[in-house]
Amino acid sequence: MALFEVIKYEGTSDMFAWKYPNEEIGTWSQLIVSESQEAILFKDGRAYDVFTSGRYTLETQNIPLLNKVINLPFGGESPFSAEIWFVNKVHSLDIKWGTPTPIQFQDPKYKVFVPIRSYGQFGVQIEDSKKFLIKLVGTLTAFDKTNLIRYFRGLYLARAKDAISSFLLHKQISVLEINAYLDEISDYLNEKIQPTLSEYGIKLLNFYVNEISIPEEDPSVMQLKNALAKRAEMDIVGYSYQQERSFDTLESAAKNQGSGSDLMGMGVGLGAGVGMGGAFGGAFGELSKNISTNPSDYKVAQYVCPNCHVLINGKTKFCPECGHKMSE
Repeated sequence: MALFEVIKYEGTSDMFAWKYPNEEIGTWSQLIVSESQEAILFKDGRAYDVFTSGRYTLETQNIPLLNKVINLPFGGESPFSAEIWFVNKVHSLDIKWGTPTPIQFQDPKYKVFVPIRSYGQFGVQIEDSKKFLIKLVGTLTAFDKTNLIRYFRGLYLARAKDAISSFLLHKQISVLEINAYLDEISDYLNEKIQPTLSEYGIKLLNFYVNEISIPEEDPSVMQLKNALAKRAEMDIVGYSYQQERSFDTLESAAKNQGSGSDLMGMGVGLGAGVGMGGAFGGAFGELSKNISTNPSDYKVAQYVCPNCHVLINGKTKFCPECGHKMSE
């Protein structure tokens, strides 16, 4: 072991905490702590002295807390063994989060169940290095963004689900409209998640919900969007669903002409349209008045004139061809 050793941070940029691999601290070793970092000295699993940014020669006067406990005998080749942790206190703003699987919600406006995905990002800063190392890092040799996301996934997923449910229920909006409330949902989640992170020495700088999406291929989503598209078409043209049904009835009757029962059905359908169709129903109501629902009214009588033998359609007293008086 070297008598003189330079101890400094050698971890990657995405790490929140990194442990120096050598636990044998040599005499007059130099500890270098960069800006936005803190170094914490551990002995037998307990945290003692905290070093802020600067250069330190590890001697008795620089580690007073540990010296009070074990009365370090400086001057030897290896005066003590200890762990040195480096904690990055920079603002980390690009931590991504997302729902691994869709969450089922009932649309309060249209009463259908639809799956929802959500994702975004948040920013944190290590505020209390000791609390962070003791409560969260434990026996790990390093702690990076992946660990942070894995440890708190259950927290932000539960809070995100509660937030989306609250906005859907209390504001009575559709899941198709919820992206208009992303700022409000983000503020709500920031407020709800911050207290939990503070317990581990972490300060939540911000929490953003970038998008709340719905899988387009889901059958319930497709059905809902088709229904909304149909309603939009009716609004543009200017008729209602009841009026459309009246039009369908009229079209169906027109395609099946040729019998009294068809015409009777046509009259009944138009009658229904008058009751439900509003302005269009009123126009068709005038037409329906002229349509009889009595099948006998549509039977046409045919007769043969006994004098000139011409076929006569309909009841008449005299033959239109020869003027012969028709018998009863």
